This record gives sequence, C-alpha cells and structure tokens, in this order.
Amino acid sequence: MPRRRRRRLSLGAQYTLFAAAVVVVALLADWPTLRENFAKQEVAEQLFPDIITVGLRNTAVYTAVGFGLGLAGGLVVALMRLSTAAPYRWLATAYIEVFRGLPLLLIFIFVAVGVPLAFPGTEIPGGAVGQAGLALGLAATAYIAETIRAGIEAVPRGQVEAARSLGMSQGRAMWTIILPQAFRIVIPPLTNQVVLLCKDSSLVLFLGITLEQRELTKFGRDLAGQKGNTTPIIVAGICYLIITIPLSLLARRLEARQRRGQR
Repeated sequence: MPRRRRRRLSLGAQYTLFAAAVVVVALLADWPTLRENFAKQEVAEQLFPDIITVGLRNTAVYTAVGFGLGLAGGLVVALMRLSTAAPYRWLATAYIEVFRGLPLLLIFIFVAVGVPLAFPGTEIPGGAVGQAGLALGLAATAYIAETIRAGIEAVPRGQVEAARSLGMSQGRAMWTIILPQAFRIVIPPLTNQVVLLCKDSSLVLFLGITLEQRELTKFGRDLAGQKGNTTPIIVAGICYLIITIPLSLLARRLEARQRRGQR
C-alpha cells in the first residue's frame, strides 16, 4: 500500500475515534444538571455589569502594573546580568534564580506580611494595586530579565562593532542600537508574559482585598458562595479568556511575522 494512502487511512481512523469519543461523552453527560450548576442564566445575568466594572477592570489594572514594574526591573537586571562587573552579574543571577524558583504564592505572602514586618510603619503606595503590582513585578522581573538578555545576545555582534567604529560609547550603542533591535525580537515572549501575569493576578485574593478591589477569581468565588452555584466561576473564566485569547493570538501573529522577516 502506498505511503500516502496509509497516512490517509491512519488520519481517518484517528478522526473516527475522536468523533466517537465526543459522541459517547455527549450521550453520557447529564446536561440538565450541568446547565443548572454551571450555566444558570438567571445567576449569570446578576453578575453584570459588576464582573466587568470591578472584576475584569481590577484584573487588567493588576496585570498592567505588574508588567510595567516587571519590564522596568527586567531591563535593569538584564543589563546587570550582561555587565562586565562581576558583582553586578552575581547579584542579577542570584535574583533571577531565586525569584524564578519561588512559587508566586510565597511572593504574595512576603509582600503582604513580610514587608510590613521588615519595615514597621511602611506602607506600599497604591494599596492593593501597589501590593499586587509589586508581587507580580518581582516575579515578572526575573522572567523578563532572561527574555531581554536573550534578545540582546541575539542582536548580531556586527551591529555593536559598527556602532563602536563610528565612535559611539558602549552605553550609547546599547541604548540606541542594541536595545531597539532586542525589543523587536522579544515582543512575542513579552506578550506571552502578559498572559501569564493576567492569570497569576488571581493570587491577589491573598492580600486581604476589599469588595471593590476584587479581581475575577475572587469575584467569581465570592458570588458562587453567595448564590450556591458555580456559574459565577464559569463566567469569570470566560472573562479571563476575553483578555488572554486576543493576547495569545497577537503573540502568535508577531512570532509568525518575525519568522517571515528572518527568511
């Protein structure tokens, strides 16, 4: 039998098995019970507009602040990681290894409990937004630093040599020649980092936030407890997808465009 025909038969068998599995699941599922517990229309309607104006808005704010702090910190740590001064490299490496190795939950607990204990009478500016942004930013800094470092190292060395031959200092060449090219390279992974921070913002609930400071997960969980129904959690999940799916599609398009530009 020709190889192409065998491949078609194999794919046909796989599609058939997948369709059969879907049919079996659809026939065995208790759809009325699922609809009552996970997709109750009257419960879902009661969530609006608060789930958008409170939950979704706060999630976007926490994500934006965390990413902003992470991007600024990541740039500094990446430059320290590439510094010719050994103490800077050691400090940057230690930071990256520690904060990439710690669970994000522990970082949130440290920000909520450790900072007030270590610095009595000190409050993080911005309240819950500042605390959430700091916790997310501390973690994001470690990952973004490695992303930016990889982008800088991906810039052809000839670019640096050409800049230096024109009389540019190392610092000026870095800011005007290398970093702009590096950021074009790392835009897709940075977009993916935003998606991760959006999901990680669900840990804000450990900061002891008020009703008006709730993000989507906390909002959905509170309403699910009040209504005795899990529909609010499903709606909260859909709201997360409203943010993450467009960002994921954008990241894929940027990666595809980058690959085309390299050919």
